[in-house]
Parts: sequence; C-alpha cells; structure tokens
Amino acid sequence: MTATGLIAIGLDRDAGTPLHRQLYDRIRALILDRALAPDSRLPSTRTLAAELGVSRNTVLAAFDQLAAEGYLVGAVGSGSYVATALPDAMPAPGASGARPRAGRGPGLSRRGRALAGVSRMRRPTTGAFPPGLPALDLFPTRLWARLLARPWRRPGGALLGPGEAAGDPELRCAIAAYLRPARALDCDAAQVIVVSGAQQGLDLAARLLLDPGDLALVEEPGYRALNGPLIAAGARIVAAPVDGEGIDIGVGARRAEGARLVCVTPSHQFPLGVTMSLGRRLALLDWAAATDAWILEDDYDSEYRYGGRPLAALQGLDRAGRVVYVGSFSKVMFPSLRLGYLVVPPDLAEPFARARAALDDHPPTATQAALARFIVEGHFASHLRRMRRLYAERQAALVAAGARHLDGLLTIAASEAGMHLVAGLRPELARRMDDREASLRAARAGIAAPPLAAHYRAAPDRRGLLLGYAAVPVADIDPAAARLAAALRG
Repeated sequence: MTATGLIAIGLDRDAGTPLHRQLYDRIRALILDRALAPDSRLPSTRTLAAELGVSRNTVLAAFDQLAAEGYLVGAVGSGSYVATALPDAMPAPGASGARPRAGRGPGLSRRGRALAGVSRMRRPTTGAFPPGLPALDLFPTRLWARLLARPWRRPGGALLGPGEAAGDPELRCAIAAYLRPARALDCDAAQVIVVSGAQQGLDLAARLLLDPGDLALVEEPGYRALNGPLIAAGARIVAAPVDGEGIDIGVGARRAEGARLVCVTPSHQFPLGVTMSLGRRLALLDWAAATDAWILEDDYDSEYRYGGRPLAALQGLDRAGRVVYVGSFSKVMFPSLRLGYLVVPPDLAEPFARARAALDDHPPTATQAALARFIVEGHFASHLRRMRRLYAERQAALVAAGARHLDGLLTIAASEAGMHLVAGLRPELARRMDDREASLRAARAGIAAPPLAAHYRAAPDRRGLLLGYAAVPVADIDPAAARLAAALRG
C-alpha cells in the first residue's frame, strides 16, 4: 500500500488491468465509500505519480476519466476535488436526519447525479486566445437591431401567439435554401427543426435516437460538451480514435459492438482540425446502414474554410437516411443568439417536431423572424465573406507570431479551416511540463489556451494547446504570443 497523502492506494503491476484503470477503480471506490469526502482536495497529479511510482500520464488518465464521469471537478490553479454531486453516490450512513449539504439536493436519479457532475469549459470573451469565439466587435449590431425591431411595427398573431414547434416557416426555408448550395445538403424546409442552439439539438437527437444503456461512439479526442446530452439520454459512451483521416469507425465498431449512434465532426474535426477523408465517410455511412445505427454530424464551424469552398457535408452523401445534421449560428454570428437547427431524415421530421414541442415548445418568434430576414436579404452571406477574409488574416498573423516567439516551445501550423489552431508541445517543452501545466501557466499570464488533453477520455496520445484567433485583432496577436512564450519559458 502506498500513501497518497490522503489515504492508501495499492496498485498491482502484475495484474492484467492497466495501471490507470486500477487507479481509477481505487479512487472511485474511495469516493463512493466516503473515504474521500465531497469537496476534499486530491494530491496533484505530479505528487501522486511520484508517490505511486507511476508515470504522470497514468494519473492524468485516471483523473480525466473520473472528471468525465462526474466524480472529480477541477479548479484552475487549485487542483482536483471530489465532486459534491456524485453519479453513483449512495446516502451516507445516518444521514437521514442531517441537514442537506448545499449543492447536493435530495432525490436525484443516478443519471441526474451524473449529469449534475458534468463540467463544461466556459470560454472567456476577451483577450487571447479563446477557441471558438467569433469577432463579436465586428458583428453588424445596428443592422441586427433594425431587423429585430421591424416585426414589432405591426405585430400580429403570428408574432404574439404560440410559434410552430419546428420553428418559423420562413427561417426553416431560409436555412434549407442556404444549406443546399453552401453545404451540399439533400434537404427541404420540412426536414429543418429550429432549436435553441446546437447543444439543445444534440440533446434532442440523443433523447430520440437512444434508449438508456445504448452504446454511443464519440471521437477521441473530441467535443467534451457531448457528455451532457449523451448522459441525459442514458447512453454508455465509448471513444473511437481519430487520426489524419478522421474517426476510425472500424476500431470504434470493434470497441462498441452494437453501437446505436456515432457523433462526428467530419468537416473540421474538433479539436484536431482534420477533415474526414472520402473513404472514411463512405465507410461510416456503410456501417450505419448495415447496423441500423445513426450518425450525428456536428457541423460547428464549416463556414470558415480558407482553401476554396466549404466541403460538402456528410449528410449529402447519405442515401440510407441515417444522418442527423446539427448546425448553429453561435460561431457565425454571436453565442448569445442561442439559435441552431437540425436537419433530420424525412421520416423523422414529424417525431422530432412533436418531441421538440413536448420538451421546450419553440425559440422566441421575433428572433427567428429577424434571423430569417438576415439570411434572405443577403446579410448573412455578406457577413460570412467578411469574416472569412478577416479570420484568414488573423490565422496567418498567429502562425507568424508563433514562428517569431514560440520556436522551440510550440509547433503552430496553418490550417485550411476553422477558428483555432492546435499548437503542439515541442520536445524541449514537453520534457519540462505537460499541456495542462502549460495551460495553467498561460492562464496566469492572461492567455486562454485550453489543453488538448482535456478533450480525451483516456490517456492522451498527443499534447498541445488550443489557440483561437478569430476574436483576436491582428495588432494584439504578436504581443499575446510574446506573453505566452514568456509564461512557458518561466
């Protein structure tokens, strides 16, 4: 038995179970047995690795899995703590007469506790380099204000009464008309379901396509905010690896035989930025058709492609009706708009609309009407063209600043698409720290640079920082890169 500074943990190197899984099992058991109390702080990963005589990656893999499942929560600069609301927690002995602990709440289901334990990274809205944030200061707010005000000049029953569950008809027509040429989607307005942002679209699709206990495949590394919708649907989550061609469905299918759903970002994989090859796309579609599974295509920032026209969506290749396409206006316009959409196969349109009404009725009608006019009158296309030029310029500035200031620390290569770049840790830096430590140092210098490791469910096979450039003026990029270099060298 080896002391951790809190309690003894024993690992068996002769066992067939990997060390990171043993450590995960031991800590999870200690948490559920209340040997590690809620809110208690765990030793740092570096300290625990040294005391257990294992690599730090082993400890990080265990901590990452515990955090993904809601047993641990992280506080920047402070460490890891036992969550107050646990996914599998049992009532503590003799607790029936005790005062409820703040934040726990009585009576949650197991799924509810797991969902309450999901932590979602919140990106800052100022400074450098927040990934996924558009240039908010350059959105045409005066034009948008006029479009919002226009319906209120002569408000009628359509504006003041209950809206349609599937969304404003004019907006649905405008979305379909945009997607057909821009993303090569095979759809009409009847297949479009307007939702309150992409996250609600993911949640609605997961609830309608999965039963509790079904297997769902996600990309590794991947979009961590998917954990919430999949947990809410009662899914069992399994990761499939991503390489230079995108998700490897062959490996994923072997890991999760009988999977009912796979969630992918084929046009610009998050977070790595790779584009799924045609061969992988066809293999994925063949697998879904053969196994009666569903594909959830998250097309989160495909509008921003700098090497030619945006690539055709996976949905446009689908002939078996297995793809549900998810789109959002948050990264194209502004996050607080909270409007997104699903494009579903024709036979799912009515069930999705009915479920949408059962769960949340409809987004604000006036906002939908304004967005419809923004698209139909050509403002949306004009804004996209301006932002593409601007973001291409800002990406080039970031690559140049990296070459000037971060040589020997990070590898930053240009990309044909997206709003962020993955800066890989150079060997010289990786010998001194991992990407989580690098991210913490960046944060202390006022730089938002999330670690790539945070997007893995298991031990990461690569290390890097996510650097968003879309929201950073060109004049601010070089000084921010210099501050990041000083933080990493210090």
